[in-house]
Amino acid sequence: MDSSPRPLRRVVIAALTTAIVLAAGACGGNQTPSAGSGSSGSGRQLKVVATTTQLGDLVRNVGGDGIQLTQVLAPNSDPHEYEPRPNDVESTAGADLVFESGDNLDRWMGKLVQESGGKPTVVDLGAAVPVKLPGESEGPEASQYDPHWWHDPVNAVAAVDKIRDTLAGAEPARAEAFRANATAYLGKLQALQQGITKCLDPIPPSARQLVTSHDAFNYFAKRFDITVVGAVIPSQTTQAQPSSKELVELTKLVRDKHVAAVFPEESLNPALARRIAEETGARADLVLYGDTLGPVGSSGDTYLKMEQANADAMATAFSGGKSGCAISGIG
Repeated sequence: MDSSPRPLRRVVIAALTTAIVLAAGACGGNQTPSAGSGSSGSGRQLKVVATTTQLGDLVRNVGGDGIQLTQVLAPNSDPHEYEPRPNDVESTAGADLVFESGDNLDRWMGKLVQESGGKPTVVDLGAAVPVKLPGESEGPEASQYDPHWWHDPVNAVAAVDKIRDTLAGAEPARAEAFRANATAYLGKLQALQQGITKCLDPIPPSARQLVTSHDAFNYFAKRFDITVVGAVIPSQTTQAQPSSKELVELTKLVRDKHVAAVFPEESLNPALARRIAEETGARADLVLYGDTLGPVGSSGDTYLKMEQANADAMATAFSGGKSGCAISGIG
């Protein structure tokens, strides 16, 4: 039987609990659990930073337990308007690799790297993708290319290839595991593209008319033969604001073209999209994931689920509710 005085026991237990909490907090502010297939083999665990939620998911699937991942943005955080916090600087300090989306979407990451005092290898994944669409020549995020490249699965494949090669080069002892993880995930990306194509093929191209909260879906539209009619915020950045004239013109366009739906986005205020829908008879109950994944447990909490959810919403609207999009093989 333990004969220690009860007050002393409570002090010891409290001290141990505090030590455990402090040790857990020292692991970093925004670090997220690693995922992947099996063990990553021998070798050190790379410290990796990814800026956006979709990049975090791609890197996590390739890196598996061979990396210690910090994802700067949380789900439903708009990268266009993000203001880095002090703990982001702390999380970036000591990083081996930093993966950026590029095309000015996460231009704030350069300041984070500089303020962290480290010297990580910075990889611009946007520069590695094969399909590039025109950006905007003016405005707060003017860029040569449209920054929403991930909405084309072909670009996601190229990004995964770049992530795999970068991780393998940074830690050769784990290269085999990184390649195995990437191969498994690339198979799911192929199934995603084929599945979306199969879902949309029966719908006449004339019925595939897209109106969204902001101009973020050009890559998806080009890949799957969808016509972008317009956007509530007629810009590739959410920092822009629509004028009254632009809203009137879009409302007329939706009405004249008999557009079936105006799609709000998960991370943006849906009020204007719903107002246009009410004035035109379009529906506005089908929501898309544009610049960010959704929270854990949502229909868009991974890249694969995000794109399937978008395809499902579009297929439902374009077909008048006759079909959706369920894709097997993406896990």
